[in-house]
Amino acid sequence: MRLLLLSICFLCIVSCDNNTEKTKNPAFLIGNWKRLNDKPGSQTFENWNSDFKGLGYTIKDGKTTFSEQLSIIKINDTLHLQVVGVNENPTLFKFTKQTDTSFVCENPQNEFPKKITYLVDNNQLKAIVQNDDFRIDFIFEKEN
Repeated sequence: MRLLLLSICFLCIVSCDNNTEKTKNPAFLIGNWKRLNDKPGSQTFENWNSDFKGLGYTIKDGKTTFSEQLSIIKINDTLHLQVVGVNENPTLFKFTKQTDTSFVCENPQNEFPKKITYLVDNNQLKAIVQNDDFRIDFIFEKEN
């Protein structure tokens, strides 16, 4: 009887854990992505590994004109997008919303962007970076 009671308690605890979904890494990011809506003469890429470390970069006239290191990290059971290479110090964006095909992360103290949204739609990866007054949409397709 005691074993049955312990088993039931264990199953209740495991099945009631709502925190798992909030801290699930966004697997839809994994892959090599090429931007479709670039400015003429530029090519922008994001490459995400299975360890949720990424590299975003832009090439213009054969030279890298922009580069940033991206990673999904967990701090106190909450996911964050960490961006390195744009500012002097790493910038953290806290996940505020997440589904199996999207996430929103925010840092209200950052000048631009304050909010970053990633989502998969029709086999395209869309990234939206914005603050209260300005928004940039990135549309990527997966490279083979």
